[in-house]
Amino acid sequence: MANPHETESGQALTDTSTKAEPAEPKKNAPRQNKTAKGQPKRSAAKEAAKVAISEPISPVPAKAPRKIYSEKERAQKLSQIEKAIAGGASSKSAVSQAGISEQTYYQWKKAAAPAPESDALKDLVALEEENKRLKKMLAEHLRKENAELKSRLGLA
Repeated sequence: MANPHETESGQALTDTSTKAEPAEPKKNAPRQNKTAKGQPKRSAAKEAAKVAISEPISPVPAKAPRKIYSEKERAQKLSQIEKAIAGGASSKSAVSQAGISEQTYYQWKKAAAPAPESDALKDLVALEEENKRLKKMLAEHLRKENAELKSRLGLA
């Protein structure tokens, strides 16, 4: 039977003298979002998936063939990088500016022929050679003098 605190619609009356039973929360049906044309909205991900499915799958673009540098080009790139580093640039930026990877740079540097001798090293080598030559001349001169003294003294 009907509760005196409820009306025909089933809602509880608000009476301060009596306790009202708590109303059950309403369960709403899921809403459909509709566009202006009356069609439900689709998320961007679903749209992208639909477009991706409808379009034929294109093959992965092939990488460009590797550039093979000659010894002269390698030497030029290495000297360009060394100049940039000497100018204050970081090795990473100098290598990327030259258009090669860091790994390639270090491999080229390791495989490169020994760097040409610097001016100081060339001067040192020249002085050592001159020193050897002068020592030989002095030794020869001393032998001759020693032989002459022995002959004068009659020891030989």
